[in-house]
Amino acid sequence: MTTIPENSLSDLFENLVTQFVKENIETIMKAEIKAFMEGDERSAHNNRNGYYTRTLHTKYGNIEDLQVPRDRLSEFQTHVFEPYSRRDGWLEEAVIQMYKSGMGTRDVARFIESMFGSHYSPTTVSNITATVLEDIQQWQQRPLKRRYSVIYLDGLYVKLKRSTVSGEAIYFAMGIDEDGHRQILGFYVGGQESANGWRDVLKDLYRRGVQEVLLGVFDGLPGLDDAFREVYPKA
Repeated sequence: MTTIPENSLSDLFENLVTQFVKENIETIMKAEIKAFMEGDERSAHNNRNGYYTRTLHTKYGNIEDLQVPRDRLSEFQTHVFEPYSRRDGWLEEAVIQMYKSGMGTRDVARFIESMFGSHYSPTTVSNITATVLEDIQQWQQRPLKRRYSVIYLDGLYVKLKRSTVSGEAIYFAMGIDEDGHRQILGFYVGGQESANGWRDVLKDLYRRGVQEVLLGVFDGLPGLDDAFREVYPKA
């Protein structure tokens, strides 16, 4: 049985988290400027004026080329960070908590409202919630390539707060395509790691287009080998 290099998975996971934070910071700022442009505080002759790029330092890594929206009269200012600040205060943790919540609509809406309620109107909070959920769902359901040379499977345990705080498994699937490019195929949150859980993950990958796999790489979890061969018998 082949062992997955821990440093490889760790680096890929960190890169994914940084990209996830970046995309959702940009989503929130888009909702901010939309509310600003529709509100009474903007000047009558003001309009949106594209984006400017900047770097933002977070504890999950440096976010390069962050797309910050701007208006023609420079009246708009995001609440995400202070002007000219190069380090955020709390937003990256907020975004991660949205993902760790399990992506239930009510959980995400409640979290965003608690974090952003003092800055945004209820309509804007609702728009942010809907946009973030839509982006996540589109990513989770996106079509995948038909053939992958390698698929790595691994379970990561994190503490999630629902009715209580307890460790739950995140089912982590990474693929290497025929051109040698690595990509995250999916994350699946739920309960304790099991062969049945992995069977559901593999069936979802197959449903989204992954029909041929040359090599599967995973640990010795009882039943996982059988679950993999059930979905990909020729691997």
